[in-house]
Amino acid sequence: MTSKPSVIGGACIIASVCVGAGMLGLPSAGAGAWTTWSSLAIILTMVIMTVSGWMLLEAFKPYALTASFNSVTRDLLGHKINVFNNLTVYFVGGILLYAYITSSGLILGGLLGIDSQLASVLFVLAFSWFVWHSTRAVDRISVVLIAFMVLSFVFGVSGLASKIDTAMLFSTVAEELGQAPYALAMLPVALTSFGYHHSVASMRAYYGEEHKAKQAILGGTLIALALYLLWLLSIFGNLPRSAFGPVIAKGGDVDVLLGALASVIESKQVSQAINLFSMAAILSSFIGVGLGVFDYLADLFKFDNSRQGRAKSWAVTFLPPLAFSLLFPFGFVVAIGYAGAAATVWACIIPALLAKKSRELAPEEVGFRAPGGQPMILAVIVFGVLTAIFHLMAMANLLPVYTG
Repeated sequence: MTSKPSVIGGACIIASVCVGAGMLGLPSAGAGAWTTWSSLAIILTMVIMTVSGWMLLEAFKPYALTASFNSVTRDLLGHKINVFNNLTVYFVGGILLYAYITSSGLILGGLLGIDSQLASVLFVLAFSWFVWHSTRAVDRISVVLIAFMVLSFVFGVSGLASKIDTAMLFSTVAEELGQAPYALAMLPVALTSFGYHHSVASMRAYYGEEHKAKQAILGGTLIALALYLLWLLSIFGNLPRSAFGPVIAKGGDVDVLLGALASVIESKQVSQAINLFSMAAILSSFIGVGLGVFDYLADLFKFDNSRQGRAKSWAVTFLPPLAFSLLFPFGFVVAIGYAGAAATVWACIIPALLAKKSRELAPEEVGFRAPGGQPMILAVIVFGVLTAIFHLMAMANLLPVYTG
């Protein structure tokens, strides 16, 4: 008899999908908004994104456990909306995998003393194996990576936290008010930092029911939120706001941020712990996002679960982002900002529309239902639309964007 999967294992998968993008993108993206407004933006985003994941779970309820985001969206919202949704899901998954592959290449290349592009190739070959193998393998490695991240985070961040200068964290009331508009341009990166929605179908199939999947989603987003807030306080309390100028000028690339941190951390051990933590954060997200995209594309292209079928799913999941990483390596935060704008479609708008449609079709349906009724559906849609608009406005220089 096989043991039933634990809620902790699922929460670790959800947290690991979230944490890589957020840990490495949020400090640079939040430098303008700084401590107060960054924290508020992240908390608001976490609440909305948790509820939107539950809405997706609710819409899946009448369908077989093998049903995916693709098949449910096509059935409830029609072919055209589904095609658009598919494009945004793959675009975001591909961009995140691309950003992780590029960043891991830069960090690993520095650690191993090899070319960063070769390091990227080795990274993909070694760690995409877990996704090819099975969801259970991803669960096991996610628990190990989250534990490793927590240890390296506690050691590294305790070193940073013990040196936090609270005067650096908060400004005068007038300065705080001046920092507020920067939070708008930060929202797309915050949204991507909770972008686990392509894994909701995998979670439901894994547990065989909605309520445990709901608990795993909430557990995962709470773990991610706690880590994000601790991380931001530790970085903003050690690295002055003005020091983010050079990091942002390089597109927020992780190795530049780590280099800036290393210059203010006196302890070599703490610096190494932060490096190891960053590597584990990228790796856990790479595997978690990879699993979501892998399952999604397997369903989309109807690849079977044989070794050969999984090899085809592996190829369409990992080879295009690797090719783009080798051909066009560029800014981490830039890539995550684009991902955030596109993610508003499938992480906010589509889940809310799916919940609305499923309630219209079965108003008396019993069992799992996302909280908040119609007002919450509207709130999730409005949040998604505004976040995408803010990203486009920031790109067109119509919003204040901090450059140092």
